[in-house]
Amino acid sequence: MLRLGSRVLYRDIKCSFRPLWYSTSRWKYPTDPNTTGYMKYKNYKIDLKNNPIKVSSDQELAERMDKIPLKNYRNFIIVAHVDHGKSTLSDRMLEITGVVDPNVANKQVLDKLDVEKERGITVKAQTVSMIYYYKGEDYLFHLVDSPGHVDFRLEVTRSYASCQGALLLVDASEGVKAQTVANFYLAYSMDLKLIPVINKVDLDTADISKTEEQIQSMFELPRDDIVHVSAKSGLNVQYLLPQIIEKIPPPLHCRPEAHFRAQIVDSWYDSYLGVIMLINIVDGTVKKGSKIVAYRTKDKYEVKEVGIMYPDRKPFPKLVAGQVAYIIPGLKDPNTVYVGDTLYEAGADIEPLEGFEEPKPMVFVGAFPAQGTDLKKMEESLEHLFLNDRSVTFQHATSSALGQGWRLGFLGSLHASIFKERLEKEYGEKLIITAPTVPYKVHYKDGHEEIVSNPDDFPDNLRKTTISHFSEPYVEAYMSLPQEYVGKVMQLCDTNRGEQKEIQYMTNGQVLMTYLIPTAQLIDDFFGKLKGITRGYASLDYEDAGYKPSDVYKLEILVNGESIDALSMVMHKSQIEKNAREFVKRLKQFLRIQQFEVAIQAQANGRIYARETVRARRKDVLAKLHASDITRRKKLLVRQKEGKKLLKSVGRVKIPPQAYQSFLRKQ
Repeated sequence: MLRLGSRVLYRDIKCSFRPLWYSTSRWKYPTDPNTTGYMKYKNYKIDLKNNPIKVSSDQELAERMDKIPLKNYRNFIIVAHVDHGKSTLSDRMLEITGVVDPNVANKQVLDKLDVEKERGITVKAQTVSMIYYYKGEDYLFHLVDSPGHVDFRLEVTRSYASCQGALLLVDASEGVKAQTVANFYLAYSMDLKLIPVINKVDLDTADISKTEEQIQSMFELPRDDIVHVSAKSGLNVQYLLPQIIEKIPPPLHCRPEAHFRAQIVDSWYDSYLGVIMLINIVDGTVKKGSKIVAYRTKDKYEVKEVGIMYPDRKPFPKLVAGQVAYIIPGLKDPNTVYVGDTLYEAGADIEPLEGFEEPKPMVFVGAFPAQGTDLKKMEESLEHLFLNDRSVTFQHATSSALGQGWRLGFLGSLHASIFKERLEKEYGEKLIITAPTVPYKVHYKDGHEEIVSNPDDFPDNLRKTTISHFSEPYVEAYMSLPQEYVGKVMQLCDTNRGEQKEIQYMTNGQVLMTYLIPTAQLIDDFFGKLKGITRGYASLDYEDAGYKPSDVYKLEILVNGESIDALSMVMHKSQIEKNAREFVKRLKQFLRIQQFEVAIQAQANGRIYARETVRARRKDVLAKLHASDITRRKKLLVRQKEGKKLLKSVGRVKIPPQAYQSFLRKQ
């Protein structure tokens, strides 16, 4: 049984989050402005009577915040499935606390990148500080806006570690989804106090009672603790803020009087200021001019600026324990900054904070400049992106087919897709991206192991001599879908070598399925296939499940007997024959006709699995003959045949970059 703390009844709280018109059998929301709890969002008439002290300057803001004691700090995070209204709820809270102007249309204030606003997802962790006046006292809120997708799980974990509580947000019309479950277990494992919130309660499709039952049965959270809001209209959001104060504990483990110690939550690069660090201050105080040290590298810095996000950077005289804020150490080389590392006061003897872990890329691609792209300019653009996304690994690579390029490692397929989109939109650069691959583990007979991420380096030829076996990475996938699609999804998982772990039928007609699936199958558009067979009603989340022994082989594409390194792939034995036939048939569409016959073959484990032939261009050598005899005609045909045979033996097929680009795009 999960025990998430003592039950707090809403009637014991002065500012109840249960509206006066609440009924267990029927929900009604008032349209009369004189009714308690009314908030007219369309005209942005937001009642700020609970936050009467207005801040007129940055100095006044700093003075007011400096007077707030540690016991009045509240660090929290909003966890939700994609499109359940996390960013919209953040906007309403910023308006109620006066951080942003409520008289303008605020939309996704905390999403800074264009790709975040277009896709409706959070890519980079952000924080914002808010002051809320409650029962005669000021309270300091630190809302940490973190990515929710599993590709950014390390960043999510560090964001959770800087908080003491979380708002578990669920869409009233969709109910609990796969990502909701994954985020709940992560937050619960880190001992965060959870406040369940049902969003979009004003929609006609909202099923509040079933959503409440789901939260109570699946997460064992008390039904009376659930807050019902509509983030878009602002309905009941003002009832949520007192709940944060009453239920989420302050960061009492922090020690303001001790030596400075903090953990790096995130970092990004500014061309004028250098590296900017988002930190969670655990002990002590830091201010401009402070001497600090990074624990991992032992590099010393002199702090140039400290401040909070409100919602943009606001310089402050000092930062104290319990705050989540930013510092600028005057550092120009971001390669020496490690997210999760511990910063501490120079000369102090401290223990490093837990949570540092090197990012482990799970998806690798080859990246090569498209035709007409300057290699040097492309590398500069890539380096600028690397400065703001330290979880990407890269190294220079050379392909006999595509020339000079890079081997990039990402945390997942979504991470790779976002990186490529940012490169194209922010820098206008075009890349040829090879098929994504996962890292395989090679177990040798002498006991040592090796991770191979590039198909070209896969030691398939040593299988019978020095290699014991191979292993491939797996994920534990959580899928939420309507009951009528269970059979089709089971078939999809079986086709993709999935292993069923659990099936749970929920009260609203949804099913939560848990499968072990090879990562290689997951990145092969598994989510797209899942959405297709369920008509878009399914959701997916997953987490790393380690390596398992697997019978994998390297599939090579040969053109006239020469292996094309850019098209090599590693896959399971059961997938080889199907993919081999598909690859050679597809590549044939993009090859030019030559003067000689071209053979396209797919080879794995020393065996040819598929072949297609591009027929030679035929020239009518008899067209110039009119009234000649048969011997003359035969002589010309024999000479043509010998010439093509000679040309085939010495000729080479040059595949243009456009052919690779078209083939890989369709793949």
